[in-house]
Amino acid sequence: MNGPVSIEVLRQHLIDPEICIRCNTCEETCPIDAITHDDNNYVVKADVCNGCMACVPPCPTGAIDNWRSVLKADAYSIDEQFTWDVLPEQNTMAVPAVDEAAAALADGSDEADGIEVDTVRGAVVPPWSAAKPYVNLYTHKTPTTATVVGNYRLTDAATSSDIHHIVLDFGAMPFPVLEGQSIGILPPGASADGRAHHARQYSVASPRDGERPGYNNVSLTVKRVSQQHGDAIDGVCSNYLCNLKKGDVVNVIGPFGSTFLMPNHPNSHLLMICTGTGSAPMRAMTEYRRRKRLKGATGKLMLFFGARTQQELPYFGPLTNLPKDFIDTTLAFSRTQGQPKRYVQDAMRERGADVANLLKDDNTYIYVCGLKGMEDGVLQALKEIAEQQQLDWEALWAKLKREGRLHLETY
Repeated sequence: MNGPVSIEVLRQHLIDPEICIRCNTCEETCPIDAITHDDNNYVVKADVCNGCMACVPPCPTGAIDNWRSVLKADAYSIDEQFTWDVLPEQNTMAVPAVDEAAAALADGSDEADGIEVDTVRGAVVPPWSAAKPYVNLYTHKTPTTATVVGNYRLTDAATSSDIHHIVLDFGAMPFPVLEGQSIGILPPGASADGRAHHARQYSVASPRDGERPGYNNVSLTVKRVSQQHGDAIDGVCSNYLCNLKKGDVVNVIGPFGSTFLMPNHPNSHLLMICTGTGSAPMRAMTEYRRRKRLKGATGKLMLFFGARTQQELPYFGPLTNLPKDFIDTTLAFSRTQGQPKRYVQDAMRERGADVANLLKDDNTYIYVCGLKGMEDGVLQALKEIAEQQQLDWEALWAKLKREGRLHLETY
């Protein structure tokens, strides 16, 4: 008589290629390097993924939250996933029930098999008073269109840093966005293998009531990509956007993002740290606060903004014209001729006492946006400033993340 056959079942984690906008958030977030990508898709390694769910909340589109029950021996390989244009349907074959540990992982439990998921460096929940965002109203299959009503170069023409402020109008088509959200642009044309270009993600630089108040439009801050890792390269979407003329029509998907949002309660303080085009969400939040300045509100705005030189810093003119009693701004330039290199984290240390006062206040919300390389320096500066004021940084860091008060968006 034969004994029972052991059949191992896997609840395989997959990424939906139709919704994914290739923003790399999942791969950066995964604590065990279970996610990888090629020029076509982002995929999950079935033999590495432990279902810890750390990658799910930060995903701006929800593409990451897909699962299929399969026999472990028949798990989809990464090579197979790289070829997908759509997710496979769930196999309807009978499979044994998933055991309790696997069920805990499926539910996103932090404690299944002792797995620690507190490896994310920023919050994965929004501020408690943030407005409720709309996400994924328009997709790759059903994009909407917007008309270019403005395209202005923000940086000095003599610099190699070509950054544009682009205004898109949606006309009568609903497109609600909040400060801190992003949209996807579908550039025309196809890659060398004949596949249509994937969407590129850009943070919205305008407040929720439009670049022009009361109009159904948004603005973007876009840097023309002409080099990558030292090699000459024309960024597909950035060049497309920077070359747009008034009246041109673009295909748009989104909006995306449900956590990098600003608090709505007027006594909240915003500590904003950014470089280059990372200024887009900070501009949106600042402009919303400027338009909604409430008498008696105690909320403060503090901004640290970095660039190579003053000529390469977007929005330099308008930023310096903002009232000093409205926003406390410190600029940092790393390539000013004849001056030592100075980065945002250096400026933060110089203003350590003021930063510490904000860290001590439970109404302070911190936003960091810019190149990935700034993240370590900013967190280290916050740690040093906290410890100089006898604050327990590890406990404070955990509290900031838990309460949706430390948001990182680096790329």
